[in-house]
Amino acid sequence: MIYGLAHTAICVPDVEEAVAWYRDALGLSVLSPPYLMEGDEIAGDMGALIPEPRLKAAIVGFPDDGDRVLEVIEYPGVESGDGRRASALTDQGLTHVALLCTDIEDTRRDLEAKGVRFLVPGVADVARLRTTWFTDPWGVVFILVEKSRPQRPYYAQWDSA
Repeated sequence: MIYGLAHTAICVPDVEEAVAWYRDALGLSVLSPPYLMEGDEIAGDMGALIPEPRLKAAIVGFPDDGDRVLEVIEYPGVESGDGRRASALTDQGLTHVALLCTDIEDTRRDLEAKGVRFLVPGVADVARLRTTWFTDPWGVVFILVEKSRPQRPYYAQWDSA
């Protein structure tokens, strides 16, 4: 039985560079530093998907946030496309990663000062949430979310109570 969400994986051309960006720009903690995975175990896991898989992976996120982390992956020696930059938010498949924050204006200013590229001109108010959208250097879209009722899940902000 499925009981929860574990992680979201992001493929990048250089895992060390990406880990540094997620740490320095977004303030994520490096929970598991980059390490090389190759051999029989990883082949048993994903060999049917990628012949002779070899990857460098790292985990970034927030301490004490359980399995809700980003796995950053690089496939050394494998040519990969840059299709995410050309994709639209409305294309089928994964569209964005949502991050929670407490003061969205302050968080946006901090990220802009670090060179983060925002996709919208400001902050929107929608369904008792405040939101703004940005992208990482590899084209992955993120949304910052500030909840009006922090004690509730983001999807339960809007009701009559």
